[in-house]
Amino acid sequence: MSDERKPLHRFWTPRYWPTWLGMAALRLVCLLPHRAALAVGRVLGRIAERLAATRRAVVRRNIELCFPGLTPQERDALASRHFEALGMSLIEMGLGRWASDRRHLKIARLDGLEHLQRALDRGKGVILLSAHFTTLEISGRLLAMNCPPFDAVYRKNRSEFITELQRTGRERSANETIEKRDIKLMVRKLRKGRPVWYAPDQSYDRKGAAVIPFFGVPAMHTTATSTLARLGDAVTLPFFPRRLDDGSYVHTILPPLEDFPGDDPAEDTRKYLRVLEDHIRSCPEQYLWIHRKFKNLPEGYNDYYGDLDSLK
Repeated sequence: MSDERKPLHRFWTPRYWPTWLGMAALRLVCLLPHRAALAVGRVLGRIAERLAATRRAVVRRNIELCFPGLTPQERDALASRHFEALGMSLIEMGLGRWASDRRHLKIARLDGLEHLQRALDRGKGVILLSAHFTTLEISGRLLAMNCPPFDAVYRKNRSEFITELQRTGRERSANETIEKRDIKLMVRKLRKGRPVWYAPDQSYDRKGAAVIPFFGVPAMHTTATSTLARLGDAVTLPFFPRRLDDGSYVHTILPPLEDFPGDDPAEDTRKYLRVLEDHIRSCPEQYLWIHRKFKNLPEGYNDYYGDLDSLK
């Protein structure tokens, strides 16, 4: 698969200037004390909640579907906390790119490293099976300080510039970034005994997808994880981040998924989703509810985003 890179200095035409100005402002905010920087992020999130009516409706619909036991007031409060988390995720993206190792060690800890080390000692590749939390972009730095070189999977953006910003940010931690459709490269890395950081939780409508419930609601998921584990002869370790109330972080590597991969890729995916759902319940505002998780369903299923006006 072609992977031509364009250095960031090539994106200097006027159309990119607003993004560069935003990056410069972000760089300045990241110089603030940690809690003050996150406070700026929360304010940005509240502004976004007021301005982005359609996105606000998507968040509310996802929360409504996944947490039907909450009252309308509780769901709205959770949606507001999610937008605050989104604002903080911008700051955390900057910290992942620019903050020193010393700063990361002060604000975060990594639990469960023994599970990763045990797999590597056996000569196995490791799938660090993550998901799209708002704290995702800050996760890699602490991991890079505590484990051998690893690779990270990314998803191309429609903008080449944004794609390169994402890749260069993740390459502050990862040795190499791999486009999510490049299964062959992921398998080669795993067979060499490399950890690969992979988040396969977003809606997927290509070959290898299946309808599998998420919080009891039908959703399209890729079943590629078990194929990766089988072809790469790899151990699969869930790896999730969490921002605590004091602004610090816990990144947790969980024990290997049991009997993984099995004979049924869909059942393997359910195992992952059960672990993911448990972690989401511990910090529900930090999962990426702004994504249309329940789109791309086959004919005959509900269109969960067809009537969003009442939630704007």
